[in-house]
Amino acid sequence: MYVDANRMMGELGMKVLIKNGNVFDASRQQLLPSAIGIESGKIGFVGDIPAGFEPDDVIDAQGGIVSPGFIDLYTRLCEPGDEYKGSIATETAAAVRGGFTHVCCPPDTLPVNDTAAVTHLITDLAKRAGNAKVLPIGALTQGLKGEQLSELYTLKEAGCVAVSNGVAPLRNFKVLRRCMEYAATHNVTIFARPEDASLAADGCIHEGQLSARLGLVGIPEIAEVLSVSQWILLAEETGVRLHLSQLSCARALQLVEQARRRGVKLTCDVAIHNLVLTESVVDGFDSRFHVRPPLRTEQDRQALLAGVNEGVIDAICSQHLPHEEAAVNVPFAESSPGIAGVETLLPLVNLLVGRGELILEKALTALTEGPARVLGMTTGSLCKGASADLTIFTQQGETCIDVKTKGTQGVNNPWFGFPLPGQVLATLVDGRLSFRLV
Repeated sequence: MYVDANRMMGELGMKVLIKNGNVFDASRQQLLPSAIGIESGKIGFVGDIPAGFEPDDVIDAQGGIVSPGFIDLYTRLCEPGDEYKGSIATETAAAVRGGFTHVCCPPDTLPVNDTAAVTHLITDLAKRAGNAKVLPIGALTQGLKGEQLSELYTLKEAGCVAVSNGVAPLRNFKVLRRCMEYAATHNVTIFARPEDASLAADGCIHEGQLSARLGLVGIPEIAEVLSVSQWILLAEETGVRLHLSQLSCARALQLVEQARRRGVKLTCDVAIHNLVLTESVVDGFDSRFHVRPPLRTEQDRQALLAGVNEGVIDAICSQHLPHEEAAVNVPFAESSPGIAGVETLLPLVNLLVGRGELILEKALTALTEGPARVLGMTTGSLCKGASADLTIFTQQGETCIDVKTKGTQGVNNPWFGFPLPGQVLATLVDGRLSFRLV
Protein backbone atom coordinates (compact mmCIF):
# COMPACT_ATOMS: atom_id res chain seq x y z
CA MET A 1 0.00 0.00 0.00
CA TYR A 2 1.25 3.50 -0.81
CA VAL A 3 0.74 6.42 1.55
CA ASP A 4 1.06 10.18 1.19
CA ALA A 5 4.46 10.52 2.79
CA ASN A 6 4.47 14.31 2.50
CA ARG A 7 1.60 14.51 4.99
CA MET A 8 3.42 12.14 7.33
CA MET A 9 6.67 14.08 7.41
CA GLY A 10 6.87 17.38 5.62
CA GLU A 11 8.85 19.64 7.91
CA LEU A 12 12.52 20.03 7.12
CA GLY A 13 13.25 20.91 10.75
CA MET A 14 12.24 17.48 11.98
CA LYS A 15 14.68 14.98 13.42
CA VAL A 16 14.45 11.53 11.86
CA LEU A 17 16.08 8.28 12.89
CA ILE A 18 16.61 5.43 10.43
CA LYS A 19 17.38 2.22 12.29
CA ASN A 20 17.96 -1.48 11.64
CA GLY A 21 19.43 -0.85 8.18
CA ASN A 22 22.61 -1.87 6.38
CA VAL A 23 24.17 1.35 5.13
CA PHE A 24 25.94 1.32 1.78
CA ASP A 25 29.39 2.92 1.91
CA ALA A 26 30.54 3.51 -1.68
CA SER A 27 34.08 4.46 -0.64
CA ARG A 28 34.57 1.07 1.04
CA GLN A 29 32.23 -0.86 -1.27
CA GLN A 30 30.59 -2.30 1.84
CA LEU A 31 27.25 -2.68 3.56
CA LEU A 32 27.59 -1.85 7.26
CA PRO A 33 24.90 -2.08 9.97
CA SER A 34 24.40 1.51 11.12
CA ALA A 35 21.80 4.01 12.22
CA ILE A 36 21.37 7.33 10.42
CA GLY A 37 20.13 10.53 12.00
CA ILE A 38 18.66 13.40 10.01
CA GLU A 39 18.34 16.96 11.24
CA SER A 40 16.93 19.88 9.22
CA GLY A 41 17.20 17.96 5.96
CA LYS A 42 20.87 17.06 6.49
CA ILE A 43 22.60 13.91 7.69
CA GLY A 44 23.43 14.45 11.35
CA PHE A 45 25.25 11.19 11.98
CA VAL A 46 25.94 7.73 10.57
CA GLY A 47 26.72 5.03 13.15
CA ASP A 48 25.85 4.88 16.83
CA ILE A 49 22.97 7.03 18.05
CA PRO A 50 24.44 9.93 20.03
CA ALA A 51 23.20 10.67 23.52
CA GLY A 52 20.39 13.20 23.59
CA PHE A 53 19.18 12.60 20.05
CA GLU A 54 15.37 12.63 20.25
CA PRO A 55 13.81 11.89 16.85
CA ASP A 56 10.42 13.21 15.79
CA ASP A 57 9.99 10.22 13.50
CA VAL A 58 11.58 6.77 13.30
CA ILE A 59 11.91 4.74 10.10
CA ASP A 60 12.55 1.05 10.61
CA ALA A 61 14.61 -0.18 7.65
CA GLN A 62 13.70 -3.77 8.62
CA GLY A 63 17.13 -5.19 7.79
CA GLY A 64 17.06 -3.59 4.36
CA ILE A 65 19.68 -1.47 2.63
CA VAL A 66 20.05 2.27 3.18
CA SER A 67 21.74 3.90 0.21
CA PRO A 68 22.43 7.41 -1.02
CA GLY A 69 19.49 8.44 -3.18
CA PHE A 70 19.59 7.00 -6.69
CA ILE A 71 20.47 9.39 -9.52
CA ASP A 72 19.07 8.76 -13.01
CA LEU A 73 20.98 10.31 -15.90
CA TYR A 74 18.01 10.00 -18.27
CA THR A 75 14.36 10.42 -17.32
CA ARG A 76 12.11 11.96 -19.92
CA LEU A 77 9.49 14.01 -18.09
CA CYS A 78 7.46 14.99 -21.19
CA GLU A 79 6.68 18.47 -19.86
CA PRO A 80 6.58 21.00 -21.40
CA GLY A 81 5.15 19.83 -24.68
CA ASP A 82 4.04 16.20 -24.42
CA GLU A 83 1.85 16.28 -21.31
CA TYR A 84 -0.45 13.65 -22.81
CA LYS A 85 2.41 11.17 -22.30
CA GLY A 86 3.28 12.34 -18.79
CA SER A 87 4.10 15.38 -16.71
CA ILE A 88 6.83 16.50 -14.36
CA ALA A 89 4.49 15.70 -11.46
CA THR A 90 3.61 12.16 -12.61
CA GLU A 91 7.07 11.12 -13.76
CA THR A 92 8.90 12.45 -10.70
CA ALA A 93 6.31 10.66 -8.55
CA ALA A 94 7.24 7.49 -10.44
CA ALA A 95 10.92 8.29 -9.86
CA VAL A 96 10.65 8.43 -6.06
CA ARG A 97 8.64 5.20 -6.10
CA GLY A 98 11.62 3.70 -7.90
CA GLY A 99 14.07 5.04 -5.31
CA PHE A 100 15.36 8.00 -7.32
CA THR A 101 15.99 11.31 -5.56
CA HIS A 102 17.53 13.03 -8.61
CA VAL A 103 16.61 12.71 -12.29
CA CYS A 104 18.21 14.33 -15.34
CA CYS A 105 15.75 15.36 -18.03
CA PRO A 106 16.88 15.67 -21.68
CA PRO A 107 16.49 18.93 -23.61
CA ASP A 108 14.03 17.72 -26.28
CA THR A 109 11.01 19.41 -24.73
CA LEU A 110 8.55 21.68 -26.55
CA PRO A 111 9.86 24.34 -26.58
CA VAL A 112 13.40 22.97 -26.59
CA ASN A 113 15.35 23.69 -23.41
CA ASP A 114 17.80 26.08 -25.07
CA THR A 115 17.04 29.15 -22.93
CA ALA A 116 17.16 30.02 -19.26
CA ALA A 117 13.40 30.61 -19.33
CA VAL A 118 12.65 26.98 -20.24
CA THR A 119 15.17 25.74 -17.67
CA HIS A 120 13.52 27.83 -14.95
CA LEU A 121 10.07 26.59 -16.01
CA ILE A 122 11.19 22.96 -15.61
CA THR A 123 12.82 23.50 -12.21
CA ASP A 124 9.88 25.55 -10.93
CA LEU A 125 7.39 22.84 -11.93
CA ALA A 126 9.61 20.23 -10.27
CA LYS A 127 9.74 22.18 -7.01
CA ARG A 128 5.97 22.58 -7.10
CA ALA A 129 5.54 18.81 -7.58
CA GLY A 130 7.78 18.14 -4.56
CA ASN A 131 8.98 14.70 -5.60
CA ALA A 132 12.46 13.96 -6.99
CA LYS A 133 14.93 16.75 -7.70
CA VAL A 134 15.03 17.52 -11.42
CA LEU A 135 18.39 18.27 -13.04
CA PRO A 136 17.80 19.77 -16.51
CA ILE A 137 20.14 19.05 -19.41
CA GLY A 138 20.28 22.02 -21.77
CA ALA A 139 20.36 21.98 -25.56
CA LEU A 140 23.81 21.94 -27.13
CA THR A 141 22.56 23.75 -30.25
CA GLN A 142 19.67 26.13 -30.72
CA GLY A 143 16.47 24.20 -31.28
CA LEU A 144 18.59 21.01 -31.42
CA LYS A 145 19.05 21.81 -35.12
CA GLY A 146 22.82 21.36 -35.08
CA GLU A 147 23.47 24.73 -36.71
CA GLN A 148 24.17 27.34 -34.02
CA LEU A 149 25.46 27.00 -30.47
CA SER A 150 23.12 27.57 -27.59
CA GLU A 151 24.08 29.98 -24.82
CA LEU A 152 25.83 27.25 -22.86
CA TYR A 153 27.09 29.48 -20.06
CA THR A 154 23.63 31.00 -19.59
CA LEU A 155 22.09 27.51 -19.43
CA LYS A 156 24.69 26.44 -16.86
CA GLU A 157 23.96 29.51 -14.73
CA ALA A 158 20.22 28.77 -14.97
CA GLY A 159 20.74 25.30 -13.48
CA CYS A 160 21.52 22.93 -16.34
CA VAL A 161 23.94 20.20 -15.20
CA ALA A 162 25.11 19.41 -18.75
CA VAL A 163 24.22 20.02 -22.39
CA SER A 164 23.24 17.60 -25.14
CA ASN A 165 21.76 17.48 -28.60
CA GLY A 166 19.57 14.59 -27.47
CA VAL A 167 18.86 12.14 -30.27
CA ALA A 168 19.01 14.86 -32.93
CA PRO A 169 21.97 14.21 -35.27
CA LEU A 170 24.94 16.57 -35.48
CA ARG A 171 26.17 16.16 -39.05
CA ASN A 172 28.39 19.25 -39.22
CA PHE A 173 31.63 18.42 -37.44
CA LYS A 174 32.84 22.01 -37.68
CA VAL A 175 29.83 23.11 -35.61
CA LEU A 176 30.29 20.19 -33.21
CA ARG A 177 33.97 21.01 -32.70
CA ARG A 178 33.10 24.64 -31.96
CA CYS A 179 30.43 23.50 -29.49
CA MET A 180 32.92 21.28 -27.69
CA GLU A 181 35.56 24.01 -27.54
CA TYR A 182 33.03 26.45 -26.08
CA ALA A 183 31.80 23.86 -23.58
CA ALA A 184 35.37 23.10 -22.50
CA THR A 185 36.03 26.81 -21.96
CA HIS A 186 33.06 27.08 -19.59
CA ASN A 187 33.60 23.68 -17.93
CA VAL A 188 30.30 22.31 -19.22
CA THR A 189 29.85 18.55 -19.64
CA ILE A 190 28.45 17.31 -22.96
CA PHE A 191 26.11 14.30 -23.01
CA ALA A 192 26.09 12.39 -26.31
CA ARG A 193 23.90 9.48 -27.42
CA PRO A 194 26.28 7.99 -30.02
CA GLU A 195 24.60 6.84 -33.21
CA ASP A 196 25.47 7.57 -36.83
CA ALA A 197 22.17 8.79 -38.28
CA SER A 198 22.84 7.59 -41.84
CA LEU A 199 23.79 4.05 -40.78
CA ALA A 200 20.87 3.79 -38.35
CA ALA A 201 18.24 5.41 -40.57
CA ASP A 202 14.81 3.70 -40.41
CA GLY A 203 16.22 0.94 -38.19
CA CYS A 204 14.32 -0.50 -35.24
CA ILE A 205 16.22 -3.65 -34.19
CA HIS A 206 19.81 -4.87 -33.97
CA GLU A 207 21.06 -5.73 -37.45
CA GLY A 208 21.76 -9.43 -37.76
CA GLN A 209 20.19 -12.78 -38.57
CA LEU A 210 17.07 -12.03 -36.51
CA SER A 211 16.38 -8.70 -38.24
CA ALA A 212 16.78 -10.40 -41.63
CA ARG A 213 14.42 -13.24 -40.66
CA LEU A 214 11.79 -10.86 -39.28
CA GLY A 215 12.05 -8.50 -42.23
CA LEU A 216 12.82 -5.50 -40.00
CA VAL A 217 15.37 -2.82 -40.85
CA GLY A 218 18.36 -3.25 -38.59
CA ILE A 219 20.66 -0.82 -36.78
CA PRO A 220 24.22 -2.17 -37.10
CA GLU A 221 26.58 -1.92 -34.15
CA ILE A 222 28.99 0.03 -36.38
CA ALA A 223 26.48 2.92 -36.24
CA GLU A 224 27.30 3.23 -32.54
CA VAL A 225 30.99 2.30 -32.78
CA LEU A 226 31.72 4.84 -35.52
CA SER A 227 29.91 7.59 -33.62
CA VAL A 228 31.71 6.75 -30.37
CA SER A 229 35.04 7.02 -32.21
CA GLN A 230 34.14 10.45 -33.59
CA TRP A 231 32.96 11.81 -30.26
CA ILE A 232 36.06 10.52 -28.47
CA LEU A 233 38.49 11.96 -31.01
CA LEU A 234 36.84 15.38 -30.83
CA ALA A 235 36.78 15.26 -27.03
CA GLU A 236 40.47 14.41 -27.04
CA GLU A 237 41.13 17.32 -29.39
CA THR A 238 39.12 19.90 -27.44
CA GLY A 239 39.60 18.72 -23.83
CA VAL A 240 35.87 18.80 -23.10
CA ARG A 241 34.27 16.55 -20.48
CA LEU A 242 32.27 14.01 -22.49
CA HIS A 243 29.63 11.59 -21.28
CA LEU A 244 28.48 8.84 -23.66
CA SER A 245 24.88 7.87 -22.91
CA GLN A 246 23.26 4.45 -23.22
CA LEU A 247 26.02 2.38 -24.79
CA SER A 248 24.76 -0.92 -26.16
CA CYS A 249 27.66 -2.92 -27.59
CA ALA A 250 30.98 -4.42 -26.54
CA ARG A 251 33.07 -2.70 -29.21
CA ALA A 252 31.94 0.75 -28.06
CA LEU A 253 32.95 -0.10 -24.51
CA GLN A 254 36.42 -1.16 -25.71
CA LEU A 255 36.88 2.27 -27.28
CA VAL A 256 35.92 3.92 -24.00
CA GLU A 257 38.52 1.91 -22.09
CA GLN A 258 41.23 2.77 -24.63
CA ALA A 259 40.37 6.48 -24.54
CA ARG A 260 40.48 6.60 -20.77
CA ARG A 261 43.94 5.10 -20.79
CA ARG A 262 44.98 8.01 -23.02
CA GLY A 263 43.60 10.47 -20.48
CA VAL A 264 40.41 11.54 -22.28
CA LYS A 265 37.85 13.08 -19.88
CA LEU A 266 35.24 10.45 -20.56
CA THR A 267 32.38 8.76 -18.71
CA CYS A 268 29.54 6.51 -19.90
CA ASP A 269 26.31 4.83 -18.85
CA VAL A 270 24.10 1.93 -19.88
CA ALA A 271 20.33 1.54 -19.84
CA ILE A 272 19.04 -1.16 -17.49
CA HIS A 273 17.17 -3.01 -20.25
CA ASN A 274 20.41 -3.53 -22.19
CA LEU A 275 21.77 -5.34 -19.12
CA VAL A 276 18.72 -7.61 -18.84
CA LEU A 277 17.52 -8.32 -22.38
CA THR A 278 18.86 -9.27 -25.80
CA GLU A 279 17.48 -8.99 -29.32
CA SER A 280 15.87 -12.44 -28.94
CA VAL A 281 12.84 -10.94 -27.10
CA VAL A 282 11.85 -9.09 -30.28
CA ASP A 283 11.14 -12.40 -32.03
CA GLY A 284 7.43 -12.03 -31.26
CA PHE A 285 7.20 -8.46 -32.65
CA ASP A 286 6.29 -7.18 -29.17
CA SER A 287 6.59 -3.38 -29.44
CA ARG A 288 7.22 -3.06 -25.69
CA PHE A 289 10.77 -4.21 -26.50
CA HIS A 290 11.32 -1.53 -29.13
CA VAL A 291 14.16 0.59 -27.73
CA ARG A 292 16.87 2.82 -29.15
CA PRO A 293 19.73 1.97 -29.14
CA PRO A 294 18.38 -1.53 -29.80
CA LEU A 295 18.77 -4.62 -27.67
CA ARG A 296 21.80 -6.44 -29.00
CA THR A 297 23.48 -9.84 -28.63
CA GLU A 298 24.20 -11.92 -25.54
CA GLN A 299 27.90 -11.22 -26.08
CA ASP A 300 27.18 -7.49 -25.90
CA ARG A 301 25.00 -7.93 -22.79
CA GLN A 302 27.75 -9.85 -21.00
CA ALA A 303 30.31 -7.16 -21.93
CA LEU A 304 28.04 -4.44 -20.52
CA LEU A 305 27.51 -6.39 -17.28
CA ALA A 306 31.28 -6.78 -16.96
CA GLY A 307 31.62 -3.06 -17.60
CA VAL A 308 29.45 -2.29 -14.57
CA ASN A 309 31.17 -4.87 -12.36
CA GLU A 310 34.62 -3.61 -13.32
CA GLY A 311 33.75 0.08 -13.01
CA VAL A 312 34.26 0.88 -16.69
CA ILE A 313 30.60 1.91 -16.95
CA ASP A 314 29.99 4.79 -14.54
CA ALA A 315 26.21 4.65 -14.27
CA ILE A 316 23.09 2.60 -14.90
CA CYS A 317 20.17 4.69 -16.15
CA SER A 318 16.51 3.92 -16.63
CA GLN A 319 16.25 5.64 -20.03
CA HIS A 320 12.67 6.34 -18.94
CA LEU A 321 10.50 7.18 -21.97
CA PRO A 322 6.76 7.03 -21.18
CA HIS A 323 4.27 6.48 -24.01
CA GLU A 324 0.52 6.19 -24.33
CA GLU A 325 -1.34 3.14 -25.72
CA ALA A 326 -1.59 4.61 -29.23
CA ALA A 327 2.20 4.86 -29.49
CA VAL A 328 2.87 1.21 -28.68
CA ASN A 329 -0.17 -0.78 -29.84
CA VAL A 330 0.90 -0.63 -33.49
CA PRO A 331 3.20 -2.76 -35.69
CA PHE A 332 6.71 -2.99 -34.24
CA ALA A 333 8.47 -0.77 -36.78
CA GLU A 334 5.80 1.94 -36.42
CA SER A 335 5.82 2.02 -32.62
CA SER A 336 7.57 4.69 -30.56
CA PRO A 337 10.80 3.37 -29.00
CA GLY A 338 11.27 3.43 -25.26
CA ILE A 339 10.37 1.87 -21.91
CA ALA A 340 8.76 3.66 -18.98
CA GLY A 341 11.31 2.05 -16.70
CA VAL A 342 12.12 4.31 -13.77
CA GLU A 343 9.99 2.22 -11.37
CA THR A 344 11.34 -1.16 -12.45
CA LEU A 345 15.07 -0.37 -12.54
CA LEU A 346 15.83 -1.40 -8.96
CA PRO A 347 13.85 -4.68 -9.13
CA LEU A 348 15.74 -5.53 -12.34
CA VAL A 349 19.05 -4.79 -10.61
CA ASN A 350 17.92 -7.13 -7.80
CA LEU A 351 17.12 -9.74 -10.45
CA LEU A 352 20.61 -9.50 -11.96
CA VAL A 353 22.25 -9.57 -8.53
CA GLY A 354 20.22 -12.66 -7.64
CA ARG A 355 21.41 -14.38 -10.80
CA GLY A 356 25.02 -13.62 -9.92
CA GLU A 357 25.44 -11.39 -13.00
CA LEU A 358 25.82 -8.09 -11.15
CA ILE A 359 27.77 -7.34 -7.97
CA LEU A 360 25.39 -5.48 -5.63
CA GLU A 361 27.96 -2.94 -4.42
CA LYS A 362 29.06 -2.15 -7.98
CA ALA A 363 25.45 -1.73 -9.09
CA LEU A 364 24.74 0.61 -6.17
CA THR A 365 27.81 2.66 -7.04
CA ALA A 366 26.47 2.93 -10.60
CA LEU A 367 23.21 4.32 -9.19
CA THR A 368 24.72 6.77 -6.70
CA GLU A 369 28.35 7.83 -6.59
CA GLY A 370 28.93 7.03 -10.28
CA PRO A 371 26.28 9.34 -11.75
CA ALA A 372 27.11 11.99 -9.15
CA ARG A 373 30.70 11.91 -10.38
CA VAL A 374 29.50 12.25 -13.99
CA LEU A 375 27.60 15.39 -13.01
CA GLY A 376 30.37 16.78 -10.84
CA MET A 377 28.09 16.73 -7.81
CA THR A 378 29.00 16.08 -4.17
CA THR A 379 25.83 14.08 -3.58
CA GLY A 380 25.87 10.30 -3.97
CA SER A 381 27.44 9.54 -0.60
CA LEU A 382 26.35 9.45 3.03
CA CYS A 383 28.39 11.68 5.31
CA LYS A 384 27.66 14.14 8.07
CA GLY A 385 26.35 17.44 6.73
CA ALA A 386 25.34 16.04 3.35
CA SER A 387 21.82 16.52 2.04
CA ALA A 388 19.62 13.71 3.37
CA ASP A 389 18.75 12.19 -0.03
CA LEU A 390 18.28 8.51 0.75
CA THR A 391 16.82 5.32 -0.68
CA ILE A 392 15.79 2.45 1.58
CA PHE A 393 15.11 -0.87 -0.11
CA THR A 394 15.11 -4.59 0.41
CA GLN A 395 16.11 -7.47 -1.84
CA GLN A 396 13.42 -9.60 -0.23
CA GLY A 397 9.76 -9.65 -1.15
CA GLU A 398 8.33 -8.75 -4.54
CA THR A 399 7.41 -5.69 -6.54
CA CYS A 400 4.50 -6.05 -8.94
CA ILE A 401 3.66 -2.78 -10.65
CA ASP A 402 0.38 -2.61 -12.51
CA VAL A 403 -2.01 0.04 -13.79
CA LYS A 404 -3.31 0.67 -10.26
CA THR A 405 0.03 1.08 -8.51
CA LYS A 406 2.31 2.64 -11.15
CA GLY A 407 3.27 6.26 -10.75
CA THR A 408 4.17 6.91 -14.38
CA GLN A 409 1.57 7.93 -16.91
CA GLY A 410 3.28 5.66 -19.45
CA VAL A 411 1.99 2.18 -20.24
CA ASN A 412 5.04 0.89 -22.15
CA ASN A 413 6.87 -1.45 -19.81
CA PRO A 414 7.14 -5.20 -20.48
CA TRP A 415 7.49 -5.92 -16.74
CA PHE A 416 4.23 -4.26 -15.66
CA GLY A 417 2.05 -6.93 -14.07
CA PHE A 418 4.93 -9.34 -13.40
CA PRO A 419 6.49 -9.91 -9.95
CA LEU A 420 10.10 -8.77 -9.61
CA PRO A 421 12.40 -9.20 -6.60
CA GLY A 422 12.77 -6.59 -3.87
CA GLN A 423 10.94 -3.45 -2.82
CA VAL A 424 11.66 0.23 -2.33
CA LEU A 425 10.66 0.88 1.28
CA ALA A 426 11.18 4.64 1.36
CA THR A 427 12.71 7.53 -0.55
CA LEU A 428 13.80 10.69 1.26
CA VAL A 429 14.58 13.98 -0.49
CA ASP A 430 16.26 16.61 1.68
CA GLY A 431 15.22 14.56 4.69
CA ARG A 432 11.56 14.63 3.63
CA LEU A 433 9.74 11.39 2.95
CA SER A 434 8.75 11.64 -0.69
CA PHE A 435 7.65 8.00 -0.77
CA ARG A 436 7.02 5.31 1.82
CA LEU A 437 5.76 1.77 1.41
CA VAL A 438 3.88 0.41 4.42
